[in-house]
Amino acid sequence: MVLIVALLGGDPSALLNQLLGSSAGTDSPAGTATGSPEEDRLADMCSVVLADTEDTWHALFAEMGLAYEEPTLVIYSGAVESACGSADSSTGPFYCSGDRSVYIDLSFYRELAGRFGAPGDFAQAYVIAHEVGHHVQELLGTLDEVHSLMARSGREEANALSVRLELQADFYAGIWAHYADRSRDLLEDGDLEEALGAAAAVGDDRIQEQSRGYVTPETFTHGSSAQRLRYFRLGYETGNLAAFDLF
Repeated sequence: MVLIVALLGGDPSALLNQLLGSSAGTDSPAGTATGSPEEDRLADMCSVVLADTEDTWHALFAEMGLAYEEPTLVIYSGAVESACGSADSSTGPFYCSGDRSVYIDLSFYRELAGRFGAPGDFAQAYVIAHEVGHHVQELLGTLDEVHSLMARSGREEANALSVRLELQADFYAGIWAHYADRSRDLLEDGDLEEALGAAAAVGDDRIQEQSRGYVTPETFTHGSSAQRLRYFRLGYETGNLAAFDLF
């Protein structure tokens, strides 16, 4: 476009400045420009990981005779509006079925490394793969089915169903890691340990122990550290979607 303007005798600098200016501050399906070099690096990593999860799930859905619909990635820091409502940094990464988007809070990665002691690129990749796991549940109808059951259940039973959903998302994250490693040789030495460390770090028991000094299993909504480790590893070791029975 700049070349055409120049050939027609116009001033290409104005167009070039306009293009560069608009691209630097515009939201996109892959997120938002952040300004910080470290946050830009994390945003780029998120996009790369999401693209790799798409390779895995396109192939697995095709084997089931289904078409995989890619989620939108929204990268934010601080606060964001979604079809599921407002969220801030205390929410952390989440999946919203209302707009089929994965929301990644970049500040959570600092918390993952600092507060939870789970640094590393692959620990960060696990977080994305887990949220994509919820998108897979949405496409397969699992989210609607379980949410309907939860709405008709008491608090403890609803919490138990929520735990099963989260553990299946961990299992799906392990499925992705299985194919990323075996099909595309994506994992390097120490990567699996980083992901397992992240899964353990965000267990309900670990978080409750850190925040209040005691654990109440009946209030778990995501699963214990041991459970999250177990099901991520199950997905990684088997690569088999049938290896986990949600109910």
